[in-house]
Amino acid sequence: MEEQLFGGEHHSGRVARPLWTAVKRGMLGRCPHCGEGKLFGAFTKPVDKCGICGEELHHHRADDLPAYLVIVIVGHIVVGAFMTVEAATTLSIWQHALIWVPLTITLAVALLQPVKGAVIGLQWALYMHGFGGEKDEFEPHP
Repeated sequence: MEEQLFGGEHHSGRVARPLWTAVKRGMLGRCPHCGEGKLFGAFTKPVDKCGICGEELHHHRADDLPAYLVIVIVGHIVVGAFMTVEAATTLSIWQHALIWVPLTITLAVALLQPVKGAVIGLQWALYMHGFGGEKDEFEPHP
């Protein structure tokens, strides 16, 4: 099965970049271009450019999207698991708190960097926010 490509020749005349490969590399904390260089210099602070291939990564505009996605993912996991456990057992409110609060915090922290990396990989693959060589212009609010 051939990988689907977006953001390239068909739409813009530019060479297509592999979307799912870039997203996967970003999730693994690697450069979406070469897959070898580190994407993050700190926990959620991306490097300005790849140390291996030199791809500039400072263009990204992940902003709040990774946090929103993490909230949705963790919420679905924790609420589904909570409802299942609540239906099958008779735990007290304190026992539930001891299970679900640490699990929620752990999942949120564990998923934040991979989700942010995936968003940066998505933006790179689709030539968004300056990744295509053009200047990233901000539109003023009306």
